[in-house]
Amino acid sequence: MNANVGSIDKAIRVLVGLGLLSLFYFLDGNARYLGLIGLVPLLTAVMSFCPIYTLLGLSTCPTKK
Repeated sequence: MNANVGSIDKAIRVLVGLGLLSLFYFLDGNARYLGLIGLVPLLTAVMSFCPIYTLLGLSTCPTKK
């Protein structure tokens, strides 16, 4: 697994993940479990790897010289 998530992309993923995860605390009933979707961007930011980027051939990491 090569890293394919850059630093700006990581920051955006963390913010989006935390925002989605906060829905778990603000929503009522079964809808609150939709907030757990926020774990996906958080995990991809921590691992610096996104499987969808691999499938699409994308990378936001700076190129290595």
